[in-house]
Amino acid sequence: MTTRIFRSPAAYIQGRNVLDDLGDYADPLGDAALVLGDEVVLDLVGERVETSLEAAGFDIDSVVFNGECSEKEIGRIRERHTEHDANLIVGIGGGKAIDTARATRERTGGALVSLPTVASTDAPTSSVAVIYSEDGEFVEFHVYERHPDLVVIDTEVVANAPTRFFRSGIGDALATWFEADAAFRSGATTLFGTRSTRTAQEIAKLAYTTLREHGRSAVDAVENNAVTESVEAVVEANTLLSGLGFESGGLAAAHAIHNGLTQLEATHEATHGEKVTIGTIAQLVLEGREDALVEDVAGFAASVGLPTTLAEIGLEDPSIEDLAIVAEAACAEDETIHNEPFEVTADDVRDALVGVDAVGRRLDH
Repeated sequence: MTTRIFRSPAAYIQGRNVLDDLGDYADPLGDAALVLGDEVVLDLVGERVETSLEAAGFDIDSVVFNGECSEKEIGRIRERHTEHDANLIVGIGGGKAIDTARATRERTGGALVSLPTVASTDAPTSSVAVIYSEDGEFVEFHVYERHPDLVVIDTEVVANAPTRFFRSGIGDALATWFEADAAFRSGATTLFGTRSTRTAQEIAKLAYTTLREHGRSAVDAVENNAVTESVEAVVEANTLLSGLGFESGGLAAAHAIHNGLTQLEATHEATHGEKVTIGTIAQLVLEGREDALVEDVAGFAASVGLPTTLAEIGLEDPSIEDLAIVAEAACAEDETIHNEPFEVTADDVRDALVGVDAVGRRLDH
């Protein structure tokens, strides 16, 4: 019989003002903490994090994240972790800061607390670090044995962050079900090297249905810095459901196409979730899904403010050569696009991107 593996963080805590109880939640994990976040994030919540941890008896050292989850940055944070003799690292902010904390913990040992201040990706719950070059180009995934020991997400902080981040998280989570389903149909392995569990498939599906049921009203609420039940639902979908769904369910074309898009400098201003949205629609085109479904998914993406044309992610008038660069990278030998239940070539991906752009332009009219 085929081995199946499902993995997850040890604990996930979500709610309004849970940040102030961080020390109580983290208390069993250590007594010396390295706190990592960029300047904006540390200005926003750093004092609350330190106060809560110090009240629980932690010795604190804070370090400013330089902005890119690169090998150079991971090495720098590792040195700081060792100098402080830390047994806990707290990654605060968006996906790249948390990925850097995750990669550091892998090399230093100890515990990891993932503390997202935005619901922009599913990185906070995963065991995966996405490594980029110093210039922001995708390099590789690192899949580690350990997940965060604790994920804490304060929905009031999330609701007060720029709405673009929240939308981006919806774009990232929108891919989860379609990719997990493709991987399941093809018999592909997950990031853990085994087949998916049925539990992971249902979690991935729940991520999608939650977004469709609550996405638009949640975005409206976040635009007004409000925390509603729809916001709580979408934060959970963006962070927990999508995180568990992609790792234990499987990836396919959408994220591979995202990785290809990062090869063009013009896309670097677009967020991860914005590029994944284009990848998701492209996956549906690749799979030959019916027009009604492609237009429905693209229409939902547009309704929550996500891009549906290449121009919206920085590719105003891409040449065939530009699209070929994206397609070749998306079809690299070890890319997850090969988890689709059919052979995919670079020509297929290039033409699917043309198809996506046509769908998006049609929606605009």
